[in-house]
Amino acid sequence: MPAIPATSVANLRDLGGLPVGDGREVRAGRVLRSAHLDRLDPDEPVVAALGIRTVVDLRTERERAERPDRLPTDARLLVADVLSDQLAGSGLPPAARLKKLLADPALAEEHLGGGRVRAAFERTYRTFVSGDSARASYRALLGELGTPGAGPLLFHCSAGKDRTGWAATVVLSLLGADEETVRAEYLAVNPAVRQAFAPMVEGFTAQGGDPQLALDLIGVLPEYLDAALDEVAVRHGSMEKYVREGLGVPDEVTELIRERLTVSPA
Repeated sequence: MPAIPATSVANLRDLGGLPVGDGREVRAGRVLRSAHLDRLDPDEPVVAALGIRTVVDLRTERERAERPDRLPTDARLLVADVLSDQLAGSGLPPAARLKKLLADPALAEEHLGGGRVRAAFERTYRTFVSGDSARASYRALLGELGTPGAGPLLFHCSAGKDRTGWAATVVLSLLGADEETVRAEYLAVNPAVRQAFAPMVEGFTAQGGDPQLALDLIGVLPEYLDAALDEVAVRHGSMEKYVREGLGVPDEVTELIRERLTVSPA
């Protein structure tokens, strides 16, 4: 899934065109994902052409304060803080500290070395499924997607890879995408994320930092997604039950989402 070539928004992607079974695909231009929008230019032609009407911000209060969103013209903002009750105990650094860690290999090794970064991400991905604020946030997102007559919606976090990646996984799974499609979409952000962080990673390794630790920190790995999917299986048995029971999304809303977001290609 290639990124939309916007200069003012990083990691901007349309889920449209992805196959969801029965010869159907995600309707183009209805649901998009990205990194933060603090530099968005609403007049940039490629952005303006999307006609985004709702932005769902999955970031924490601190992230929003440090880099407030700039919204597309006439768009409304919905705050859905996935990690408001979990970040302190997750073992992961706040996004604001990533630059500091990547500037100091000794500090990064102290906090996240020895496989701790992967373990921390796996724990955090499990909270995407089971955490109270996460469940409320993803329920709010699906509620927006299931609103009749709603226009194009964009959801995002900071880098557009973890909280955003799980949101895309839930949406695509609910629409009927198979595991191969879901995984490919989830991993597709890695080139863009690595390009964005390349100068920091190069500086980190030049100072003797472990390059694998840096990549584990800035990218997404199959193991991270596996942790969330396992949490769904253990707690609910299926994605359908997770959405219905874990998120509290009524079946009629799920059906509206499928009607709004899928189409049979011409």
